[in-house]
Amino acid sequence: MAGIRQERIGALLQRELGSYLQRESSIRFGGHFITVTTVRLTPDLSLARIYLSFMPVASVGTPQEGLALVQSEAFHVRKDLAGKVGKHLRKMPELRFFLDDSLDRYDEIDGLLKGG
Repeated sequence: MAGIRQERIGALLQRELGSYLQRESSIRFGGHFITVTTVRLTPDLSLARIYLSFMPVASVGTPQEGLALVQSEAFHVRKDLAGKVGKHLRKMPELRFFLDDSLDRYDEIDGLLKGG
């Protein structure tokens, strides 16, 4: 169970990272439409696991390619994000990005329930 501070910092990172990804999407991330679905922090706030969802766009690559782009820019993302949230944190957590497949699992379970 996450503490209050973890939840507040996670919500702050989610909000700021979401607006950053939206702003920088066409420049750094190949035009992918990226949504930050969840941010989970370790109790010592040293690591943030960030789950991203990618809206399917025909002219852009797959979600896996988009995730690879975000992971390759992780250093710059962390640096830019530290400038925004630095007054709330002593040390910016390390950012690790993961693909959020919860919607795919939801569709799979829904299909199984309707078919079976």
